[in-house]
Amino acid sequence: MTQVTSSQAPLSSPLRVGALTSGEEVLKLFDDRGLKYAKVGVFDIDGILRGKLINRDKFASALHKGFGFCDVIFGWDSDDQLYDNVTFTGWHTGYPDANVRLLPETTRELPFEFDGQGILVLGEMDGAAEQVCPRGCLRRVLDKAKAMGYEVSASLEYEFFVFQETPESVRAKNYQDLSPITPGNFGYSVLRNSVWSDFYEALLDLTEQMDLPIEGIHTETGPGVIEAALRYGDALQAADRAALFKTFVKVLAQRHDLMATFMAKWSNKYPGQSGHIHISMRKISDGSSAFYEADKPHQMSDEMTQFVSGQQQLMPQLLAMVSPTVNSYSRLIPGFWAPTHSAWGVENRTTALRVISGSASAQRVEYRVAAADGNPYLALAAAIGSGLWGIEHQVAPVEPLVGNAYEQTLPAQDRLPATLWEAAQNLKGSAAARELFGDEFVDHYSATREWEEREFRKAITDWELKRYFEII
Repeated sequence: MTQVTSSQAPLSSPLRVGALTSGEEVLKLFDDRGLKYAKVGVFDIDGILRGKLINRDKFASALHKGFGFCDVIFGWDSDDQLYDNVTFTGWHTGYPDANVRLLPETTRELPFEFDGQGILVLGEMDGAAEQVCPRGCLRRVLDKAKAMGYEVSASLEYEFFVFQETPESVRAKNYQDLSPITPGNFGYSVLRNSVWSDFYEALLDLTEQMDLPIEGIHTETGPGVIEAALRYGDALQAADRAALFKTFVKVLAQRHDLMATFMAKWSNKYPGQSGHIHISMRKISDGSSAFYEADKPHQMSDEMTQFVSGQQQLMPQLLAMVSPTVNSYSRLIPGFWAPTHSAWGVENRTTALRVISGSASAQRVEYRVAAADGNPYLALAAAIGSGLWGIEHQVAPVEPLVGNAYEQTLPAQDRLPATLWEAAQNLKGSAAARELFGDEFVDHYSATREWEEREFRKAITDWELKRYFEII
């Protein structure tokens, strides 16, 4: 068993996100810690953190004027291969710099670096690039919610597999015959999380230091699979937490000769890996729950009913924003804890939307179609934006589904796309998506998903070789 220990002792009082609200406060932190550099980063279309280290002088300048970051980060895929079908950037524009606006309020600890004193600051794109920036997309949806009189809270929970492998070993093995950290099916296992307590403790230490609070963590069914539920909070902060959690779980694992994957489905022997989203809303006017009404069926207010109805109706149109990879669609099959239609139900885990009712503080909807491979900013934008669209358009509800959704005949219009290509076409043709996210985003993002599918079609899979090589 690989021994895992924290690289740094936990800070006595880690920096809390939001504690610093101005550039001057961040610069004072530089000086107090004797730092010469900070890490800055922007999340790309696929939810990958692209960043760099910049020195204090550059950081001070960037706080006032922003700084240039090559816009290729929105013009290439997760393998750094250049898209050939987007208009936002490319050889035709020369891949210029886009301006990044630093966000002092996102400043957090970077405990692996600079003797445990390092800091990380997130940014958003300005100008034309803002229209395709995933964090900017979510922020605009939340601005819409505020204009409608609501504040949105959310949390995400992730399943991920951990392997006793390294980036070198998985390549040497051609990603076959990998060794999970534990064998067998041990859901909610105290045995497994006690034996591997060093890893769990190192992960909890890291998330505490980086202000990525975890409410609970446990083993799931399958070899080496873990589920972590992140704490509820403001929806934009929840997306930051989720995106950084995915990034730094992988960092922590690799620093200890392990690997973590958030693929939607890495093996056909096991269920896929979810990234479920929980959403609630409050009224800005008085702080009360916008979703709870004691005397209504399932305690669902009219607003919550319309919100869920909007999610249910638009899910087939927006699925590419939630399930962004070819691999995502291997998860969406009957009987594997993932939906195939956009049905909703009350406390029903076979449906795409699970309403959780009971009290004003707990009333929420769980967006269960989301997988671990999704970009948290875009998955939340789709889940929240479609709900707001339902309220705005007063979408008439359908009855909640009771029983096993996999065994029922459901309306054809609620069927979820079966492939990424189909999902991209649905998004591209969606008037509601264009209303919610803008033409620039929809055109750019749907083109990137078409590229992803076309890249997949160039591949010859092991399945094809085994099936056709000799017999055909």
